[in-house]
Amino acid sequence: MSSPAKHFGFVRMAVSSPELRVADVAFNTERIIEAAERAEALGVDVLVCPELCITGYSCGDLLYQQLLLDESLKALVRIAEATHSKGLDVALIVGLPMALDGKNFNCAAFVTRGEIKGIVPKTYLPGTGEFYEERWFSSARDTARTSVLLGWRDIPFGADLLFRPETMPECTIGIEICEDLWAASPPSIHQALNGATILVNLSASNEVLGKYEYRKMLVQSHSARCLAAYCYAAAGAGESTTDLVFSGHSLIAENGTLMAETERFRFDTQIAVADVDVQRLTAERLKNNTFGISRAATSARYINIGFEDFSRPGEAAANALFRPLSAMPFVPHESSLREAHCHEVFSIQTTGLVKRLKHTNTKTIVIGVSGGLDSTLALLVCAKAFDMLGLPRNGIVSVTMPGFGTTERTRGNAEHLAEFLGTTLRIISINDAVRQHFRDIGHDETTHDITYENAQARERTQILMDIANQVGGLVIGTGDLSELALGWCTYNADQMSMYGVNASIPKTLVRFIVEWCAEHEFSGRTAEVLHDICATPVSPELLPLKDGITQTQETEKTIGPYELHDFFLYHFVRFQATPRKIMFLAAHAFGVKYDTATLHKWLTVFFRRFFTQQFKRSPMPDGPKVGTVALSPRGDWRMPSDASAALWMAELEQIGRE
Repeated sequence: MSSPAKHFGFVRMAVSSPELRVADVAFNTERIIEAAERAEALGVDVLVCPELCITGYSCGDLLYQQLLLDESLKALVRIAEATHSKGLDVALIVGLPMALDGKNFNCAAFVTRGEIKGIVPKTYLPGTGEFYEERWFSSARDTARTSVLLGWRDIPFGADLLFRPETMPECTIGIEICEDLWAASPPSIHQALNGATILVNLSASNEVLGKYEYRKMLVQSHSARCLAAYCYAAAGAGESTTDLVFSGHSLIAENGTLMAETERFRFDTQIAVADVDVQRLTAERLKNNTFGISRAATSARYINIGFEDFSRPGEAAANALFRPLSAMPFVPHESSLREAHCHEVFSIQTTGLVKRLKHTNTKTIVIGVSGGLDSTLALLVCAKAFDMLGLPRNGIVSVTMPGFGTTERTRGNAEHLAEFLGTTLRIISINDAVRQHFRDIGHDETTHDITYENAQARERTQILMDIANQVGGLVIGTGDLSELALGWCTYNADQMSMYGVNASIPKTLVRFIVEWCAEHEFSGRTAEVLHDICATPVSPELLPLKDGITQTQETEKTIGPYELHDFFLYHFVRFQATPRKIMFLAAHAFGVKYDTATLHKWLTVFFRRFFTQQFKRSPMPDGPKVGTVALSPRGDWRMPSDASAALWMAELEQIGRE
């Protein structure tokens, strides 16, 4: 397994609909071998071909013909021999009919490096509508055979076979055939529970109106239910069109996500390729106790497929990564999906706050408004929540607290937004209070250190809490998920509130939600202010202004780009990726935007801060979870504050030396 991706748990799978002629075994065999050669050039590990692809699915009563059955078996041997004679490392899973003990079986054969490793018969045979398989075939349940003699070799036979390499047991492959997937209790369910992380289906699903979308939904949902990859290879347009049309719709899904699919209604050979992350799938199963306590209704036999020295493709294919990989995993790339995503997140935030206000019978809330993205989003949530409750927005006390580093732009935006939304605006400068505090503790105001910055943050929080006491309200927190992950918040200051509506919103998503609000929830002058806030650089505005005008303090210059930290956070917390794997993924996701040294620098910052700042997350306030990554100590993330980062830092140091 020479591709760099292989070192991180990726298995390169391909599904194909080869060019086909009905009952022309020699022609079909050559096309299958050609497809294998194409797959080999792409560095594919396993190529899945359609149901009965050696003969064609639509042979009808020709499937009784001994000549066709004999030639089909010979073709399987020729395909196996070709993988050896041509030096192909790609494994093949191909479909063929087999006559055994006076019965016909619809089978899938696993072939690699000149060997037929095992043969799996179909379990569920459709006999309704346009399907007549019960006319020609028997079910896997109709035989007690566990092997079949081909030439001088005894080949494992049965629906209980699973295929895996001894050196990579997390890559276990289960095989089912077409209707098996559509059954109420598919064989793949029990294969997954017996350890199969990659499920393949050799299919001959015909095309009728509406079936395309349903098929995609079925494959994606089944891969999610099994916490597995599902590779579905469908018979193509070369099948008989006497009564049906086959489109060759082959697709690969991983845990609910569509990874790749072929173009439909093509007569030439189609191949779709995806790098399946079995390491990620294994991690998902470890976390999912429902999966862990489930038990397979059937046992399995495991066949070693000798996976350890798999294909050596050309350099371009070896360095490629055949899977969707977003640089912003929290933000959908497609605009329509992104809009729906923002709407859903905003609705969850708003509903969470409404429930808290209803429960406490609170008619007033207090929020610090800085003119930055986070406080803007929180204020918009407050406005929407008050609308839902039928409360006047003047019950929202918007407090802007200019300090030593506040710019005219952010202060103006904060004040205008509070005014345009109809909230009660209070402007309280913190300068005198902070200077008095410096005198009280003996701090030199010209020393712009952590004390200088945090004193301002704590003064602002004290003001908010005291105003909340005055008006009988709740303080709404504005800090986001990215800040919590990095500990980029002041303990017992902006880290604290009475309800944090942004607590599980990553920084890369906050901007998009605010922009969506400007387009869909608010209008006029409010929308204009929102657009300008989105265009403002992120800054805590705690250091004095240059020439009294310009803020030179930018968060991302200090702690690194949020798009990188959100990427790191997603893959570390959501999928338990190691620093080395995160580096590999980030290099592919961001391309030339960041070089290796830059990625390593900020990843080191991420891990150091993530571990050392856990104490700030342990007492974090209530707030709604909105996505698959959250850091609430009462929900998704339970980590001791004194956990050592030594293992992760050691790997990062090793990467740095390399």
